[in-house]
Amino acid sequence: MSARDPITTSVEHRGGVAVVSVGGEIDLSTAPAFEAVIAEALEEDPPVLVIDLSEVTFMASVGLRILAGTQEKVGKSIQVAVVADNAAASRPMQLTGLDNLISLYPTVDEALTALGQAACD
Repeated sequence: MSARDPITTSVEHRGGVAVVSVGGEIDLSTAPAFEAVIAEALEEDPPVLVIDLSEVTFMASVGLRILAGTQEKVGKSIQVAVVADNAAASRPMQLTGLDNLISLYPTVDEALTALGQAACD
């Protein structure tokens, strides 16, 4: 195992929107870190949660389960969107139909624009 962590996570708040950024591999060994960063972002009860998976290099089924569980947990009280312009993250979501439950965007800016418009409607 290398000294480099297999996953990186961060939370940023942009005008009330929580943006979770994840990089590296999402698998059984890193799933707790992925769940923890989402829980941290939800602590402030943001109206919108954007999960940026642009830097994810591998996503196992546990990652999909965490995304689906997050959407189920927040229901309609928080808008959830995923940013993934890479096949490692977007393809599993599309193959399983998860992109029908959680909006998928190519960039964080596009997600923020679309969700900002939806919040104003």
